[in-house]
Amino acid sequence: MTLDELIQKCKQHDVSAQGELYKQYSSVMFSICLRYSPNYTEAEDNLQDAFMTIFDKIGQFKGKGSFEGWMKRVTVNTVLQKYRRQKVYAIKEEANLEQPDDEDVVIESEVPLAFLLKIIQELPDRYRLVFSMYVLDGYQHKEIAEMLGISDGTSKSNLARARGILKTKIEAYRTTEE
Repeated sequence: MTLDELIQKCKQHDVSAQGELYKQYSSVMFSICLRYSPNYTEAEDNLQDAFMTIFDKIGQFKGKGSFEGWMKRVTVNTVLQKYRRQKVYAIKEEANLEQPDDEDVVIESEVPLAFLLKIIQELPDRYRLVFSMYVLDGYQHKEIAEMLGISDGTSKSNLARARGILKTKIEAYRTTEE
């Protein structure tokens, strides 16, 4: 079955098509949920919520652009809405730290992926959210600010602080591994 056929069947609420769509895309969407969630269990809950939203809103996908990209956007928005309602991510206005947008934390191959994921999940909620949106999902500060109801400066400040925390933890890891 082609992707277009699968989408059409999902629009008709075909349970087997929905199961197939879940099977094909759940790992990709779970990785997004994991980046935005404070732990594995909550990421699993967020994945289920995201797919329920995807199945509910699949009729809104008009075939323009990438279906996977549309699903990713729905997943991110579903998770953000949940946390906004729960007030989990209390984004606070902070002074903009003077740090260029293109300065990334350098992550070398000797740092295990599991460790990186762990330290990203350990970030304070507001830093983890902005870091994930900017670095991992490619949103710009203006988009992040609009989605979270904060200023561009706060987005930049939260990103800079997240990078600083991650850099410190990576350096500490490297010191202990030597």
